[in-house]
Amino acid sequence: MLLPKKTEVFILGLIRAVRLNRHGTMNKTILIILNILTLTQVSCNNSGEQSKRTNIKDSRITNDGVYIDYTDSKIGDTCLLFVHGWDIDKTYWKDQNNFFKRKYRVVTIDLPGFGKSGKNRQSWTVENYGVDVATVIQSLDLRNVILIGHSMSGAIVLEVAIKNPTRVIGVVGVDNFTSFGATYSDDVKREIADAYKALKTNYKEVAVQYANQSLFSSSTDSTVRKRVINDFMKADSILAPKVLETIDEYPTDEKMKTFGKTIYLINSSYHPTDTSGFKKYNVPFQLLYVGPTGHYPMIENPNEFNKQLEQVIEKIGKFND
Repeated sequence: MLLPKKTEVFILGLIRAVRLNRHGTMNKTILIILNILTLTQVSCNNSGEQSKRTNIKDSRITNDGVYIDYTDSKIGDTCLLFVHGWDIDKTYWKDQNNFFKRKYRVVTIDLPGFGKSGKNRQSWTVENYGVDVATVIQSLDLRNVILIGHSMSGAIVLEVAIKNPTRVIGVVGVDNFTSFGATYSDDVKREIADAYKALKTNYKEVAVQYANQSLFSSSTDSTVRKRVINDFMKADSILAPKVLETIDEYPTDEKMKTFGKTIYLINSSYHPTDTSGFKKYNVPFQLLYVGPTGHYPMIENPNEFNKQLEQVIEKIGKFND
């Protein structure tokens, strides 16, 4: 089936094969759901200023009994809190940690279910993830926080910012919010539901083909490709689809409209960002392109990415002086 132009823009033109045929070839639908979920928005509505489910012992942080692994440079009045995308972990921010910790307090986390964080949770809702991030902020008593969220975590950090306005001073999306305001036909929605089923049934094949066909550009180094695919293969094949399935249920666009502050985007120019939704709904934004990288600009072109992020941090700082 041919997708309407607006939908193609929303998924960054990354859709290739999706529908499973009898030979196991994937068609466009499977990748619709994966691109929607990992390249755009996850969110939460229960990540308030106060969390009563925090337990700290020997610098350990837990939310509702689930361990949250993190790194903390500990020094600096302004804190940069980095949140990774789907099926990867906090190590993807290594270059940013090394670069920015000289001037700012840098915190990176593994979202529960990924990296070294715990998996002992039955409900993998976006609300849970919002509280996880807010718990780290409160537990470490972070102030003047700039949240940087890659891929699916763009909306997580947006929602945390909305719920924690006295601590969070800015939000930066990394290769996400690429088609804010897009809509889907009923046919596409049905195809998305079918895609969830296919992902649960054949996770590894779907995830690998998704990565190969949608997440890399012609300039993506082979080491980056190998790293991402290896991480996809190491992910929990039951948990990962569950995480994705919760994402598009949250009204992220409506949350964006109520944010009331400038949203900063550092995106790849390989698949240009559709900014028409921001303009239509008068949502303030600033878009910076890091170049024609794949979906992981922070590791594909860290020097340029750090340069762009440094500019954004300065703008946020001036606005909050």
